[in-house]
Amino acid sequence: MINSLSVSILKSITVSRRLNQIDGIRAKGIGDHISLPQLVVCGAQSAGKSSVLEGITGLPFPRQDGVCTKFATEIILRHTQNEISITASIIPHNGRPAATADELRNYRRRLSGYDELPETINDAACCMGIRGFVSSGDSAPAFSADVLRIEVVGDVGLHLTVVDLPGLVSVENEEHDAHDIKLVEDLVDSYLQSSRTIILAVVQATNDIATQPIIQRARHFDRAGERTVGIITKPDLINKGTEGRIALLTNNLDSTRLKHGFFLLKNPSPQQLEEGISLSERKRQEADFFRSPPWREHGSTCRESGLLGDHIERELPKVCAEVRLLLDKTKVQLQDLGQERSTVSEQRFFLSKLSMDFVGLIQAALDGTYQHIASDFFGYDQNGISRNRLRGQIHTLNSLFADYMRDKSQKRKMERVPIDDLFESSADSEEDREKEDKYDHSGDADEPFYMNEAEFDRWIKKIYMNTRGLELPGNYNNAFLTELFHEQSSRWPAIAKRHIHRVHEETSTFVTRALAHVVIEEHIRRDIHKILDRSLQSNLDTALDELRKLCDDERAQLITYNHYYTDNIQKARHDRANTVLEHALQSVSDDWGQDPRQQHAS
Repeated sequence: MINSLSVSILKSITVSRRLNQIDGIRAKGIGDHISLPQLVVCGAQSAGKSSVLEGITGLPFPRQDGVCTKFATEIILRHTQNEISITASIIPHNGRPAATADELRNYRRRLSGYDELPETINDAACCMGIRGFVSSGDSAPAFSADVLRIEVVGDVGLHLTVVDLPGLVSVENEEHDAHDIKLVEDLVDSYLQSSRTIILAVVQATNDIATQPIIQRARHFDRAGERTVGIITKPDLINKGTEGRIALLTNNLDSTRLKHGFFLLKNPSPQQLEEGISLSERKRQEADFFRSPPWREHGSTCRESGLLGDHIERELPKVCAEVRLLLDKTKVQLQDLGQERSTVSEQRFFLSKLSMDFVGLIQAALDGTYQHIASDFFGYDQNGISRNRLRGQIHTLNSLFADYMRDKSQKRKMERVPIDDLFESSADSEEDREKEDKYDHSGDADEPFYMNEAEFDRWIKKIYMNTRGLELPGNYNNAFLTELFHEQSSRWPAIAKRHIHRVHEETSTFVTRALAHVVIEEHIRRDIHKILDRSLQSNLDTALDELRKLCDDERAQLITYNHYYTDNIQKARHDRANTVLEHALQSVSDDWGQDPRQQHAS
């Protein structure tokens, strides 16, 4: 007898028990987090997938053109002794905007009977915004990656999950463009690539089985053939005399072989569907068809595939292992959440503890005492670096700022050595150079202008000429020194502002890491961070305002009470006079051939 599709294997004691266990896991929502064993019906459009679904589940799926083929439909059967209840819901795909996804999740419909399935499928298509079901017309997509879930709980005789996928489209046409074809292919592939999916590859008897896209895809994702079974539909439509070719396929004697072989299924005719043929009558007529000539002459040994049972036994330990890992992860997350906080007092206690832990980290970072608190937070990484020691980081930034202000902050800098040598020092360590790189001001719009001594003297003379007032020739007024100072210090505000922003960034980064260390829950951390950001921004604004005040003071009239200023002025004048005297004596010596000081001494 030809191998016809049978579901008796689904009702065996062992398989039923395993399916019941999987159903218990799925009922608790675990299937939303890990992949569970399931049957997937897939194939080309109009290959007869709906008849396969009806044959497996016993549910009268609608077979009108374009119905139940626009999105994945997940049918969950749960056998109980109660009356049958049917519930439909939608699972949005990850690419949906949050608002749209929430609307789709809220869709829920209780069906009074199977006759409401067509209307439910149309409603789901409308919610998903599929072309032909919404008013947006051609701009709407022809398919959707959302999933319609139909749960049937009651005396159905099976614990099973079956997924009906949209039919593969081979070529573009008026209804399906390249984007639609790609969407369906990606959707089908996402199910086939799961090692826990049993692939029911549906092919039409009138087509060349070897070249069917679903057979090729199944072989790609299931190279060993452990989880693929072929189902040949519409054998009554083939040309007379070609039944032997189909018989070879079902006996796995053809060149196109599957490890678990092919099964035959006769689809009801359009007239039978119109007349509303029952499932029992359909099965009877199907059995009569395969017992009649010429199929009777092309008989084969009837066999039941142990695919489902073997697959479940193979995958169930892996499922259990993943469930244990998920359970352990969830326990850790629950532990991190801390005590229950359903009351106001519990919430206050929770926030108080968070604030104490956070303040402890902040105080340790400000004081620079890291020995007895949060060693994992203030410790060193594998490179020997501790980026959370805030006080040390700020000290480093301040030192680099002071060095830069002392050496490179003036507007004009006299160049007494080659300019390249200004940036090289054999005594600098690699660590010092790394720190300088970190504090690099090459991005500043205004850099020091290097000039030689003659150019520097000409610039000073120019300022002197432009600031002359009522003083006698050879003297200078206070405007001269004031303008020199203001010109040379004109880069200070930008340098200081950059330093303030760097300290702010370092502090903000530390606060973010400290908050992440103390607060596990992202939404709470996000809300607290908003408050802290406002405080940090206020501190930044205050620091910048204080800088503006200091800069305004620097732009005022010069005055100093530092005695080193007069000491340095006198020393510079003495040095200048000594230099002039030395040049004069050297000139006399060159003219007379004898140092005047020696002649005076003799």
